[in-house]
Amino acid sequence: MNKNKYILLGAVVLGLGLTSCSDFLNVDRYFRDQQSTERIFSDKDYTLQWLSFCYSRLQGDNLEVGHSDVCPFNFSDDQVFNERGDRFAKFKRGEYLNSTGGQNAWKWSYDGIYQASILLNELYENEDLTPEEVTDVRGQARFLRAYFYWLLLRKFGPIPILPPEGADYTKSYDELAYPRKTYDECVAFITSELEIAATELFEKRDNLNIARPTKGAALAVRAKVFLYAASPLVNGNTEMADFINKDGQQLIPQEYNEEKWAKAAAAARDMIEYSETSGLYKLYTFERRPVSTDEAYPTTIEPPYHEEYSNKPFPEGWSNIDPFESYRSLFNGDIYAAENPELIFTRGTNGDSNDLKTDNTMVDFVKHQLPGTFGGYNVHGMTLKQSEAYAMADGTSFDKECYTLWKGKFTNDENKDEHKYDNVKNGVWWGYTNREPRFYASVAFNGAQWNALSIKEEGGKDSRNKQIWYYRGATDGRINGSDNWCITGIGIMKYVNPNDCAKWGGSIYQKVEPTLRYADILLMYAEALNNISEGTHYQVASWDGSQTYDIFRDKEQMRRGVKPVRMRAGVPDYSDEVYENPKKFFEKIVHERQIEFFAETQRYYDLRRWKIVEEHEGEQIYGCNTLMNEEYKDMFYLPVRVAELQTSFSRKQYFWPISFDELKCNNNLSQAPGWQNYD
Repeated sequence: MNKNKYILLGAVVLGLGLTSCSDFLNVDRYFRDQQSTERIFSDKDYTLQWLSFCYSRLQGDNLEVGHSDVCPFNFSDDQVFNERGDRFAKFKRGEYLNSTGGQNAWKWSYDGIYQASILLNELYENEDLTPEEVTDVRGQARFLRAYFYWLLLRKFGPIPILPPEGADYTKSYDELAYPRKTYDECVAFITSELEIAATELFEKRDNLNIARPTKGAALAVRAKVFLYAASPLVNGNTEMADFINKDGQQLIPQEYNEEKWAKAAAAARDMIEYSETSGLYKLYTFERRPVSTDEAYPTTIEPPYHEEYSNKPFPEGWSNIDPFESYRSLFNGDIYAAENPELIFTRGTNGDSNDLKTDNTMVDFVKHQLPGTFGGYNVHGMTLKQSEAYAMADGTSFDKECYTLWKGKFTNDENKDEHKYDNVKNGVWWGYTNREPRFYASVAFNGAQWNALSIKEEGGKDSRNKQIWYYRGATDGRINGSDNWCITGIGIMKYVNPNDCAKWGGSIYQKVEPTLRYADILLMYAEALNNISEGTHYQVASWDGSQTYDIFRDKEQMRRGVKPVRMRAGVPDYSDEVYENPKKFFEKIVHERQIEFFAETQRYYDLRRWKIVEEHEGEQIYGCNTLMNEEYKDMFYLPVRVAELQTSFSRKQYFWPISFDELKCNNNLSQAPGWQNYD
């Protein structure tokens, strides 16, 4: 009997892991109640069950946005968590293997890769699927295989690439032990697979299938992979010369290649051109809201008057949009994923909003942010650094001198006309007034209003549209001997819907994971162009060879990427001086991505690929002085170092370590620099 042709259908549930020695050596235990692959892949239900297993491996430790148990890398120098003792400090010290989540990413990714490879090798026709559907299912499997490799590459660095036809489990353990490929080899395989997938996948999904990839998703991930390959961490990084295989092969390119930025720019351009031609993807905007008495959905606040942008419609200006609602509703569940043209790829809702105890979901993520008043854990906080990064309403930077200038100044009935660019209630420190719209969509500052409109029980009705305070002694302030308080005194509003509440009969709205957004493609395009030397041109073919792009540092093309994101946010575009200066423009891109993609797991990896992580994550974390009660509220806002959030950075933290079990099972697998080899 050829064991390659008979596979237990139960593998759809159990998986065929590549990470346990017993899995290699006891293959026969998978062959009870056998089904031939011919039968499996000629039946629609069996085929889709097989594919569903591949999708299931995008959950758990492979989620990209979530709370600290499953997404510790969603916490960089912008977000912190305060739960179960010193977990955050251990994570920041690089004690990954014993103190944080994320340990199943390697195993689960290779489970998905192996299952997808079997489907690709066996599914060519099906009794219940049309030829077009068969092609799409193959495209989904191909995309998933490439995407799992991308997740591994981003997190672990260069990784083993299994034979595309799938590993033969009738072979011995030694024959299955693959070494890491070089970073460039990994990129070449992943991007070539995504190009093929783009020709196989459907262009659009309905809401029931929104978590399945499309042609656009394949092109977008391809652009992301090329961008990382061009970035300083893996493009001529001589500090990683010791990242080698056991035979001494260097895995990180040692010579800088500027053309990689041109390839990244062209790949992002592919997605932009495709989006504009197909009309499938664009930045989401919400139309201006007329006069409203609804506190949860207020009247549109116009940004300060700007002679160039205030009278022009989006994307040339903001005259016809609500910048605050345009950004807020991207994340809080107010719009269905299928109605969101900015969402290129998502894992969906990742759980049932009716079960507030469900782990690994966007619902549980929000519950970690909710104050205890509303049944939340109240353990996710924002760093002072992130809070300060948001601009003022006119686009100017927040001035740290404000801590002195605005000491003792709080909102009240008499000064409402002085803060007309916000909906801040009375009693709030002046530093939280007149800030850009994304600030109010993201930051749960002291005294911010939480709506909790889903409250049904009589006992909680007075808590709707309630201000929450983090002063010591307040209900949601510092609690001695407990983890359930906002440790920096600055909470998180992003992802929170006006209806969200976890008690008094309330519920938390379902919301989808924003895995990859069109805003990312636009900013990636501008960043890549910025890294092309002045006067240098590269001729790069489009993904399908239908045209050739002339790629150079084009100021107007860079503006094509940045300006729409800034207009949607209600803040002015950069000056020509910034666009013309590569160093200044890079600093702006770093800042823009910090704001636009807050709490989307971008910051952690951006800082690493740019090789500026040490200066950012190595800094001590500051917050408000949560020891102060309301009587001494002036002192609450003076920046203090949060002693419980010790932080540091060392070179080994650029890449995640491979666990002892994985290394023990594969004698050809080398460890990332700085981590123990377990030889």
